[in-house]
Amino acid sequence: MDQQSGKHEDGEDRTHEGSTQLDQPSRSRAENEHRTNPDRPKGSKARNEIAEWVKALAIAALLVLVIRWFLFAPFIVEGQSMEPNFFTGERLIVNKIIYDIRAPKHGEVIVFEVPDQGRDFIKRVIGVPGDKIKYEGDDLYINGEKVEEPYLAEAIAAAKARGELYNTREGFPNDTVTEDTVPAGTVLAFGDNRSNSQDSRMIGFVQYDRIVGRADFIFWPLDKLKFVKHG
Repeated sequence: MDQQSGKHEDGEDRTHEGSTQLDQPSRSRAENEHRTNPDRPKGSKARNEIAEWVKALAIAALLVLVIRWFLFAPFIVEGQSMEPNFFTGERLIVNKIIYDIRAPKHGEVIVFEVPDQGRDFIKRVIGVPGDKIKYEGDDLYINGEKVEEPYLAEAIAAAKARGELYNTREGFPNDTVTEDTVPAGTVLAFGDNRSNSQDSRMIGFVQYDRIVGRADFIFWPLDKLKFVKHG
């Protein structure tokens, strides 16, 4: 029994030794793979990070295009027609979507296309559809009632202190624009600098579909950084 048991043990020993010898190449391959595998996750991680950056930049570019063309647009003030509230060289953000939601209101500062001149104007809404307008000297009447213009109060007061009218040009209606009631789908728009502004007194009513949007924010120069006051 002992001899048989010893043989049996010898067999087990031999079998175990053989198994150990067979496993050594496998361990070597595993060690080699262990040494080489760490580089693969690093490369894969780098590629993933690059892919994420590309996607983020693509999304950002798309958002810029959407914002630029559909929601907001920059506008540069040129000329003196909106002084003393806006000056040449100031840069504004124009809200392009607001009038897709609602109609323009009195006193709002708008930017609109003037196809005959191939450029955009910035003016203030004086009359909306159905309003009967009379503008004489420095006095504005809407539907028979005199209306104050707080955005011009200081300028008008300064002119009166000099014994002058602030507005030294034509009133409304006039020989160029004889209709005194604002038609549907249009607004009446004047420049704040009434003595030096080409506006609805000369070019007529502004069609809704010509309005680019409402001037909402001055972002340049930095010392003029502020939201635009309307009305």
